[in-house]
Amino acid sequence: MYAQMVKSTGKGLKSRKEMTPEEGRFQDRIDAGEKIEPKDWMPDGYRQTLIRQIGQHAHSEIVGQLPEGNWITRAPTLSRKLILLAKVQDEAGHGLYLYCAAETLGVSRDELTEALHTGRMKYSSIFNYPTLTWADIGAIGWLVDGAAIMNQVPLQRTSYGPYARAMVRICKEESFHQRQGYDIMMKMANGTEAQRAMAQDALNRFWYPSLMMFGPSDKDSVHSAQSMAWKIKINTNDELRQKFVDQTVPQAEYLGLTIPDNDLKYNKKTGHYEFSDPDWTEFFEVLKGNGPCNRERLGARVKAWDDGAWVRDGLMAHAVKHSAKIAAE
Repeated sequence: MYAQMVKSTGKGLKSRKEMTPEEGRFQDRIDAGEKIEPKDWMPDGYRQTLIRQIGQHAHSEIVGQLPEGNWITRAPTLSRKLILLAKVQDEAGHGLYLYCAAETLGVSRDELTEALHTGRMKYSSIFNYPTLTWADIGAIGWLVDGAAIMNQVPLQRTSYGPYARAMVRICKEESFHQRQGYDIMMKMANGTEAQRAMAQDALNRFWYPSLMMFGPSDKDSVHSAQSMAWKIKINTNDELRQKFVDQTVPQAEYLGLTIPDNDLKYNKKTGHYEFSDPDWTEFFEVLKGNGPCNRERLGARVKAWDDGAWVRDGLMAHAVKHSAKIAAE
């Protein structure tokens, strides 16, 4: 998901006997399906896990503009340029909604940004892969946003109210993004031989990184239990990955494209597709900062922050001056 490898800061999943009275009442509210609001009491581990997850999600939305942004001027038609521009603008808005949600937990946007720039917070591994052709923009919309939707729709039911409410609008807009990407792939798949080959190449390169978006297998994801008990996380990594594959394979078949997995097959007994795991060594290397575009992506974010310092300083100076004027009246 957009919050890969977020570690719960609790000391392991507590039994009811191990919980304090406050923790027990909090868990009762979670179990009853109540939403937790900013001024409600919450365990510190719950708060810190949410800050990490929402912050990483917000960073992913902002960094996610970069692979697509440099294609706005190179899109093949004016209509495609406008659609892509609108999509990139949406992603910026998603980041802002999520930063606002994180701020309700007592962390500032500047603190989150500093954590990203210093490597203490991450963003989704998928955005460290290059967009080499126009078909890659289609693959990102179809596969990457498709995987994001698979993750984010359940988050509308997450236990923290501001996060759940932010996801409602985000999911609606992501659905448009997924359709936009699939439309590009459909045009390419039904175009010339060169365009069809370009679409297949994009699918080949983005298939496994998209599967990695859900995080490692449940057996290797030691922090899921507490997050699921708190209903910060609704589904397991493997459940969401399987659902994504089951949905996406028929879409690829409709396009006449081939999923790059020789072991892919439909199991009539289970009603699910069997598929190969991604290269998890590659996944962890990308998370460590050793992906194809890690340095480029983070460097672009740091540069944008530094270049915009004069704007922030001017706004703060104006705010101070305005406050002083009101106080003097």
